Amino acid sequence: MPTSSASATDASKPAAASGGVQSLERAFDLLERMADAGGEVGLSELSASSGLPLPTIHRLMRTLVACGYVRQQPNRRYSLGPRLIRLGESASRLLGTWARPYLARLVEETGETANMALLDGDEIVYVAQVPSKHSMRMFTEVGRRVLPHSTGVGKALLAHTPAEEVRALLARTGMPAATEKTITTPEGFLEALEQVRRAGYAVDDNEQEIGVRCLAVSVPNSPTAAAVSISGPAGRVTEAATERIVPILQEVAQDLSGALANTAAQG
Repeated sequence: MPTSSASATDASKPAAASGGVQSLERAFDLLERMADAGGEVGLSELSASSGLPLPTIHRLMRTLVACGYVRQQPNRRYSLGPRLIRLGESASRLLGTWARPYLARLVEETGETANMALLDGDEIVYVAQVPSKHSMRMFTEVGRRVLPHSTGVGKALLAHTPAEEVRALLARTGMPAATEKTITTPEGFLEALEQVRRAGYAVDDNEQEIGVRCLAVSVPNSPTAAAVSISGPAGRVTEAATERIVPILQEVAQDLSGALANTAAQG
């Protein structure tokens, strides 16, 4: 995803400006910059992007290493540490819990199974699901990981990612065919992302599983890249049904975005 940078003035603002503890703010800012950079960076890179002096960064990183949130590699670069995994897994479960009432609303209004998924590294991970009440329904296990190129949520999450970053991701994961309709070339996938940008929603048309269609939209301004979707038999999730379902998906995603923003503000 696109990275962001802050000026030296922003990075070194006094703690009193936000009512927080400056060293904590700086430490979390460095962790986020490491994540934006792919998880591994050098001190000089952190200094250039944050505007903080090297001695300050070195002191903060030494503390993060001691706590297990950062590791120093043999090449002297720093990577995100294993203790962050437990925090991330807990946060994902909590995010899924917050999303469930919105997914239940999707099921009520569309009749189909509703899902929430996140982009975790190069993979899609499903963090919440509310099943359809139909006897014939789709089921995806919470915690399941899939590759982005064959899913509607993957397309929704990557739609606004620069093309070179998408190509790099696809080069790392490969593009295995889950079905005969799976997109298996970078050019084909980039064209599908362009369609998502134009339409405002993504479609998985028998690409992950034959007989299943999924519709997905990203959650605007989510604290981590997230998408919501509905999935059902292709015989029910028709073109006519798509016209009815997409506005509901978009409205629920917007409402979920507002709820997550309110939760963050209260925190």
